[in-house]
Amino acid sequence: MAITAGMVKELREMTGAGMMDCKKALTETNGDMDAAIEFLRKNGQAKAEKKAGRIAAEGIVKTVVKDDKVAAIVEVNSETDFVAKNADFQSFVEAVVNQAADSDAADMDAFMAEAWAEDTSKTVKDALVEKVAVIGENLNIRRFEKVVTDGCVVSYIHGGGRIGVLVEAETDVVNDEIRTCLKNVAMQVAAMYPKYVSRAEVSQEYMDHEKEILLAQAKKENPEKPENIIEKMIIGRLNKELKEVCLLDQAYVQDSDLTVAKYVEKVAKENNANVTVKKFVRFETGEGLEKKQEDFAAEVAAQMGSN
Repeated sequence: MAITAGMVKELREMTGAGMMDCKKALTETNGDMDAAIEFLRKNGQAKAEKKAGRIAAEGIVKTVVKDDKVAAIVEVNSETDFVAKNADFQSFVEAVVNQAADSDAADMDAFMAEAWAEDTSKTVKDALVEKVAVIGENLNIRRFEKVVTDGCVVSYIHGGGRIGVLVEAETDVVNDEIRTCLKNVAMQVAAMYPKYVSRAEVSQEYMDHEKEILLAQAKKENPEKPENIIEKMIIGRLNKELKEVCLLDQAYVQDSDLTVAKYVEKVAKENNANVTVKKFVRFETGEGLEKKQEDFAAEVAAQMGSN
């Protein structure tokens, strides 16, 4: 069967694959459009496997909030910042975060195995594999979290998706002032990177570990001081550290005369509300991943040399 330019164009629009790949797929399948799509998917799988060993440490974080009650946050990685800014990639991440908001999956394996909302004949993993084939880089849906509340949940995105935050609060009033307050708290989480909401969440194991470190520091700095003085020094230093790692104890960035707890209390009082910050989720793109350190010019030269 003769393969026309119109057939190639149609297949390209349906799959996003390259023109020559589309022509080859149609030639191999004697012009059968469905079989050609399947051919490209299988070819995409092969490409994805080749790319899977490459480090994907760039990318973006996206969030979605539905009716103040349901929210999701995802991190999807790419190999390069260039692809992270690509509209096709960003559209895919948007679909992933919406999938997460509607998902009941308890872990990443279950999430990847569920039907892809935009085409239920595929799984989420299939959709990812196809996107790898289209974009030409290793991509990775690294993590997701869903928050469901009876109170209010808000989101904040910083730096075009470099950092994303969800903040959940128990509140008997949900209005623009309360949402703005929680959004400001989310900005605080993005900027100040707390580990806990409050001291009540801090484990005894963490406290003991920090005391051990502070004790060693204090004894080294003040070898002549008696044990009871050193003990008081450790308590003071530990309290200072807790003010840094506990969100509600932190000085509020937009008004350093207040702690975050006092700021929330103030807004709650102004709105005749009872507001308690219950949880936050903070994702930072590439956090903990080894980033590829390569000279772009050298990479291009290497690719040209291999052709």
